[in-house]
Amino acid sequence: MDPLRKYAWLIDTIRRAGMITFKEISDRWQNNKDLSDGKPLSRATFNHWRDTVYEKFSVMIDCQRSGGYLYYISNPEEIEKDKVKKWMLDSFAVSNTISDNLALRNRIIVDEIPSGRDNLVTILEAMKESRILMMTYKSFNVSFSSTFTVKPYCLKLFENRWYLLGINNRKEIRIYGLDRMEKLVITDETFRMPKDFSGTDFFATKYGVIVGYDIEPERIVVRAFNQHQHYMKSLPLHPSQRIINECEEFADFEYYLSPTYDFVMKLLYFGARIEVLSPPHFRETIKGCIADMAELYED
Repeated sequence: MDPLRKYAWLIDTIRRAGMITFKEISDRWQNNKDLSDGKPLSRATFNHWRDTVYEKFSVMIDCQRSGGYLYYISNPEEIEKDKVKKWMLDSFAVSNTISDNLALRNRIIVDEIPSGRDNLVTILEAMKESRILMMTYKSFNVSFSSTFTVKPYCLKLFENRWYLLGINNRKEIRIYGLDRMEKLVITDETFRMPKDFSGTDFFATKYGVIVGYDIEPERIVVRAFNQHQHYMKSLPLHPSQRIINECEEFADFEYYLSPTYDFVMKLLYFGARIEVLSPPHFRETIKGCIADMAELYED
């Protein structure tokens, strides 16, 4: 079993409990037969896991001696501030929860997604060692495959698909879907990662995964009507999202990003539940797409 599942289980168990005794932790571990095989958690193993959790995740499990030796996460902000760490721990926690309830598997519905798992492992190894990849790739819009080198800069998960951002052999910055990679080989050739590069900063004014196009970021205002405003509040479209006006009938959301194809498609997905208010040229873009769609259904 992947030991990360055990560490993630421990973190999640303590996070959800707030404060918890060692006996309660051991009992919950023993009850999770998929992980524990029905065996209790020993004190020595628990202490080892505490040390490893701090070493690997920088998450500190402390003990409050008053009130019965209660264990708790003393630096929860360490999880909340790191999106990758939070996503990984949450993913493990969900996996562990479902594994513990396999009797309900016919009542738990999930979508099948193209994970690109094997390629993900290869890319991560190349990124750690700053090695160039030799990739055979087939885009959706061409009928043939191409083989070329790419310097792996960063990975992004978007709408259940993994993407690699990198510099190809033509010195172009491009993004590649892992599920479209037919062959991936780590070469002996290394590259130097720019010291000032940040994947978070690179995508800060972008929506989705369309890159390499000269579309400047700008202020965009979108109005969400009725109940849909609550959906957008609970699941922001972009990190720059902020509410600038709201009432019972609608809420206006402001964004600062490049209005690429991905963003246009997302807004069209919402249909009449949203309206683009500004800028005027982007409003006209959306209006034109809607007109084109309406024309398809004319007799």
